[in-house]
Amino acid sequence: MRKNQQHRKQEALISLGVVLRHRRIELALTQDEVGKAAGLHRTYVTDVENGLRNVSFLTLIRIANALQCPLSLIIGDTENHKE
Repeated sequence: MRKNQQHRKQEALISLGVVLRHRRIELALTQDEVGKAAGLHRTYVTDVENGLRNVSFLTLIRIANALQCPLSLIIGDTENHKE
């Protein structure tokens, strides 16, 4: 894989993590609370927020539900996120 492609993928995962973290903080939830609500371990949520995991579509839906947020909003915010 080209470095540029890998870099864009990493940026996308980081943007997703930032969006999810902001939403979690807006709701005053801990990573543990989000994890439990989504059926995930806290460390998995941490990894997602830090852009270290490429989550599956179904897992992203579970996280969106735990954050009481439509998946479309998370995707849109991720696409519009600027560092």
